Amino acid sequence: MRFVINKTVDIDAPADVVWEVLTDLPRYGEWNPFVLECQSSLKPGEAIDMKVRLGNRLQTANEVMLEFEPKRRFAYRMKPLPPGALASYRSHDLNPLDGKRCRYVSHFELCGWLMPLVRALMGRQLEAGFAGMTDGLKQRAEQVWAQRQAGRG
Repeated sequence: MRFVINKTVDIDAPADVVWEVLTDLPRYGEWNPFVLECQSSLKPGEAIDMKVRLGNRLQTANEVMLEFEPKRRFAYRMKPLPPGALASYRSHDLNPLDGKRCRYVSHFELCGWLMPLVRALMGRQLEAGFAGMTDGLKQRAEQVWAQRQAGRG
């Protein structure tokens, strides 16, 4: 059994602009209400370290990069726990719709025998966090795009 959270949003900005915002990890705290800090080289096999807000609590998450496809997707998982206890997978995907819009797909899944406990304790906060990050990404990317367009006029 898995706990899955999927969030999808169409963004009125080119995929390149959205990718730029999504991979500018040092600026997450400016627009992302869920992941307040993030550090990583984004290279598969290397760490991705985050400070996340779960309700009123801040928690660190130290995960491992799995995939990185420039301007398209990246994915990571939590560091291994005892076999079968708890495992996670998180991905960010961008799909261009045309030259000025794209679709962002956020995917998170959690499994293992501890999953029901984690879901019961943090499920609502995780849902709210991923929704907040998705909304924040849309707002930030559209703002960056609008500013660039205004600068051309």
